[in-house]
Amino acid sequence: MAKEQDLDLVEVSPKTNPPVCKIMDYGKFKYQLAKKAHEAKKKQAVIQIKEMKLGLKIEEHDLTFKIKHMKEFLSDGYKVKVIIMFKGREVLHMDMGEKLAQKVIDSVKDAGALEQKLKFDGRNIVMIFAPL
Repeated sequence: MAKEQDLDLVEVSPKTNPPVCKIMDYGKFKYQLAKKAHEAKKKQAVIQIKEMKLGLKIEEHDLTFKIKHMKEFLSDGYKVKVIIMFKGREVLHMDMGEKLAQKVIDSVKDAGALEQKLKFDGRNIVMIFAPL
């Protein structure tokens, strides 16, 4: 029957007794599967993370400028990763880094939520904000 209709005989379920077969155009079937996979991949949401690096000795104006950028990124739908870097002997003043981190958290509170709490990663304090 498949040869008469110029189609393929495809075995659907080989383990059943008797095996189940279907008459179809196998090339067209494979093409449609690939097309569906491509469409599903296209609709996938990819979340990008923007990164802001701050030093411990950052001036007030520079900090407000960076906070302004963080708020813009969050309003555009990006996640923001904030890294407070300690250089040299600044590592001894972790409390100052925590104060700076708290200042950033309070400033960005209206634009984004803190997704990952303060995490000490070697010589850095890392935190991630997600858009509201």
